[in-house]
Amino acid sequence: MPKLKTHSGTKDRVSITKTGKVMARKSFGHHFLEKKRAARKRTLAGKKELSPSVVGSIKKKLGV
Repeated sequence: MPKLKTHSGTKDRVSITKTGKVMARKSFGHHFLEKKRAARKRTLAGKKELSPSVVGSIKKKLGV
């Protein structure tokens, strides 16, 4: 079996913590920021843990 290549788009958008959590940026925090409250923008600035239903496919794309 040949080695599988890492999916480049997933590699750039997702990070895996030491404990194995898959973290990604939150959506809706990239444009139209004038109309959003400051508290909402601060919340959107962080990362979130992805749901378990998606984690398997993402780890497969990353070759983990």
